[in-house]
Amino acid sequence: MKDQIKLSVMRNSLKALYWSNAYKVFENSWQGVGLIYMLHKVDPMPVEGFAPNRILQLRPDFLEGIIRQAIDKGFDIVSLDEAHRRMSQREYGRHFVCFTFDDGYKDNLHYALPLFRKYNIPMAVYVPSDYPSGDGELWWVALEQVIAHHDALTVVLPVQDVDMAMQERKFDTATEAGKWAAWRAIYQVMRHEMDEEGQRGFIAELCWRYGVDMKQICRDQIMTWNQLREMDRDPLVTIAGHTVTHRAVGRLSAQDSLFEIETGLAHLEFELGHKVEHFSYPYGNEASAGERDFQLANSLGLKTAVTTRKGVLFPEHSNHMMALPRLSLNGDYQSLEMNEVLLSGAAFALFNKFQKLNVE
Repeated sequence: MKDQIKLSVMRNSLKALYWSNAYKVFENSWQGVGLIYMLHKVDPMPVEGFAPNRILQLRPDFLEGIIRQAIDKGFDIVSLDEAHRRMSQREYGRHFVCFTFDDGYKDNLHYALPLFRKYNIPMAVYVPSDYPSGDGELWWVALEQVIAHHDALTVVLPVQDVDMAMQERKFDTATEAGKWAAWRAIYQVMRHEMDEEGQRGFIAELCWRYGVDMKQICRDQIMTWNQLREMDRDPLVTIAGHTVTHRAVGRLSAQDSLFEIETGLAHLEFELGHKVEHFSYPYGNEASAGERDFQLANSLGLKTAVTTRKGVLFPEHSNHMMALPRLSLNGDYQSLEMNEVLLSGAAFALFNKFQKLNVE
């Protein structure tokens, strides 16, 4: 219920800024010099009922609308290399947009790439190196499938604010409302209260108990190496790093964080046969990647590294190329009107309390 209320408030706030034209007040000072879009999946199939991961999915027609909107507003749609060049050389004459996709879903090849070819514009795909081999653990998809396919669940979860205590929880998931309640309770603990190893151990045991094959999920949804190479051969596409196993590097030791970043890049370079110079931190919020991880990425000679911290790019980001913000194209916000507000920078000025940088 709280998630739905929050979502409704966000939608209504964006709509109010749009219909009142209040967002236009922010454009001159808060639009910045460019922005980086974050996407995941592009699929024309409608999503209904219990589908918590639908926020990761956009319709191709909506994505095309976003592309046309950027073109109509006079934004240059550029590659990550070109964004890096403009930021490094302080070339801020024209606003620019980058389109980036996380994780390497097959629909990026089948539905997104044809659109970018149609408009002859670049795109980037960040890929965890375990994924194209079929070894990835898309735990958020696995959790959705466990809940979706069963009418009752029993799980053991840590008790909040009690060290080392565990508690058995039973969920009635026979109804859609019950499934959503189970998702919110379990996801919250997995994402925010378990460490990375505990999270992976928990979902592995849950999948074993309820008959969900995480490796098959990966094989079904993620591009193979051959498909990734097909994308990589297209001059419009940049393939970039996203760790080895899609772990939140900020929650790991410095040694393990460096391993995830460096080894993921090296594996991609081996399979693709060329240097990989851009990177995305999995999850990418403040708890998932911080100053230490930005320094580690910088030590590897990367050109850019992106977070999920909300915002547009300002000239000041030229000094923080390992901590670039992005604008999430969330499946719950498939509205060109709301996107126009986001392009103005108005929402981020308010969200970030009128601070241009959030890089610590």
